Amino acid sequence: MIIGIPKEIKEEEKRVAITPSGVSAFVTHGHKVVVEKGAGSGSGILDRSYDGAGAMVVDSAAEVWQQAGLIMKVKEPQPSEFPFLRSGLILFTYLHLAASEEVTRILCSQRVTAVAYETIQLEDGSLPLLTPMSEVAGRLALQVGAWCLQAENGGRGILLGGASGVRPGKVVILGAGISGSNACQVAAGMGAYVSILDVNPSKLRYIHDILGGHVTTLMSNRANIEEEVVDADLVIGSVLIPGAKAPKLLSRNLVKLMKPGAALVDISIDQGGCAETSRPTTHHRPIYIEEEVVHYCVTNMPAIVPNTSTYALTNATLSYGLEITDKGFPKAFKENPALARGLNSYGGKITHAGVATTFGMSATPIEEVIGR
Repeated sequence: MIIGIPKEIKEEEKRVAITPSGVSAFVTHGHKVVVEKGAGSGSGILDRSYDGAGAMVVDSAAEVWQQAGLIMKVKEPQPSEFPFLRSGLILFTYLHLAASEEVTRILCSQRVTAVAYETIQLEDGSLPLLTPMSEVAGRLALQVGAWCLQAENGGRGILLGGASGVRPGKVVILGAGISGSNACQVAAGMGAYVSILDVNPSKLRYIHDILGGHVTTLMSNRANIEEEVVDADLVIGSVLIPGAKAPKLLSRNLVKLMKPGAALVDISIDQGGCAETSRPTTHHRPIYIEEEVVHYCVTNMPAIVPNTSTYALTNATLSYGLEITDKGFPKAFKENPALARGLNSYGGKITHAGVATTFGMSATPIEEVIGR
């Protein structure tokens, strides 16, 4: 199979879908890899490194899309890439379709076989291809949140770790998944006062066990959320329902009750955001102030650290990419239930219930597409 790696064109997206070692693995398995010139430059990976690993480096995105049977990307297709979509093409990337009806409908109309990194799910409910970027985003949340709290950005002028004789800042984390737990560890390490909320007591128990008395763990319900958020200096939204739109845990009225100059880092913005006041931002203009709260809602946070993110991503995606290319469709999906859960659209049909529900569309069971 021919694997295509186009350069990412989403605003300020500097990650790339594969490293030279990933290319080498595909080539070793007898496949051909076509990489767009400059695709890895934002991550510090030179064209000659891809060439040395056995890839063919071409001048344009059109050449990549036209030659490939499998396109591996980092982010969902952008409008200028829509003309490249076609029936029979396998697209393997972060799709976050619940946040974009436009992309969902174009994938259906072009009958693309779309596989989303973020909905590949193991039997235990974990999301192995979302995990590395969630880990990065969670750790970054404290870094950017501390920046948002600086006075020049409209923040309260709070140092999260406090100082001798001065109280530390309060960080409230909504969601104790991969992003939330990583944010929690960093916040505790900074010396902040930390509360983390989740509906799953097992996740809270794990955080309590590893961080002990440094963190307050609370069951997520309306009363606890309101009590914690109004007293917070920094709120981190890291809730996730795989494939579906994020629940709106923070109403506009609740955001109004937050301290003037407090900050909200909404990691959930990829899936629509967990606050009614959240709207997507970019790395070029990452923040805005609404209801006197500094909002940071960048949809591709890990792109701030593209080198780390690219290598972490390839570590996670490579085995699944090899499975798709070695076995083909539908065999790879029939033999691997986790991979099958990643299938979001095929032949003009939506195959993920969460995406279909979001847009009032009907979902076609995966079994009907891949066979039993």
